[in-house]
Amino acid sequence: MQLSGELELALPFGATLGEGLLWQGGRWWWTDIEGATLHAWRPGAAAAESCRLPDRLGSFAHTASGRVLLGLAKRLCIATLGDDLSLTQLQTLAPVDAAESRTRINDGRTDRRGYFVFGTLNEAKEKRPIASFYQFSLQHGLRRLALPAVAIANSICFSLDGRTMYFCDSLSQRIQQCDYDAETAQVDHVRLFTQMDRPDAWPDGSVIDAEGCLWNAQWGAGRVARYDPAGRLMGAFDAPAAHTSCPALGGEALDHLMITTARAELGREALAAQPLSGSLFGRRLPRALGVPDTLFQD
Repeated sequence: MQLSGELELALPFGATLGEGLLWQGGRWWWTDIEGATLHAWRPGAAAAESCRLPDRLGSFAHTASGRVLLGLAKRLCIATLGDDLSLTQLQTLAPVDAAESRTRINDGRTDRRGYFVFGTLNEAKEKRPIASFYQFSLQHGLRRLALPAVAIANSICFSLDGRTMYFCDSLSQRIQQCDYDAETAQVDHVRLFTQMDRPDAWPDGSVIDAEGCLWNAQWGAGRVARYDPAGRLMGAFDAPAAHTSCPALGGEALDHLMITTARAELGREALAAQPLSGSLFGRRLPRALGVPDTLFQD
């Protein structure tokens, strides 16, 4: 499979901080974190549907009951949404970092068991490593993972067998991996997965494909790169937006790559040069590589 070239514009959009992209139920779902909004778009539709939320949404997961688990800034909630994404019910499940005003929930996704694993980030100007990684389930509640503190938690995804967790502190410019046990929330043997090969590449969201390879959106570099299970760079696709933020694999045949982008942290000149920043970009792949996310067990 050729791993070079340009991603195509899929949906013109103006997300300040598009993130958390998922394929579920025939639609692409993502969050504009700074816009405190959940979006969903069905390919071919003229526009996305949107759900305005009471706080910024860092990450989310679809649930077995058809509801949506939301990682709002300082709490995990479960939401009931209408077909048009109208919010009909919102219930708080657990506060997160209540005693630490500098952090908010950031990247997250379900593990292969259906538990939600997420991280936080330090919003203070001095990006000290005070953020953490957590696992949440209705069976066990909120459990902090024994991983090193980070400034910006990102790249959370899991090997096909669920026994390896991938993660990063974006500021380190490397993606790490560790042994992971979903039932006990135990992590062990933290080790390097890959180092960014460009000084302008900051690892953001990641996803594992059907061949066990990792796709990573690289903030600043305007690309999404694919790595083999040993962490070797296989190639990358470029986007006309520097701040590529989260990749997903889906579509009806599970053969589409899609990414979110962001307008955040781009100055006036950069936005003028990259007017499509904040949009969705994608590309059809020559074979099906998507692996459906496990539904959160509610």
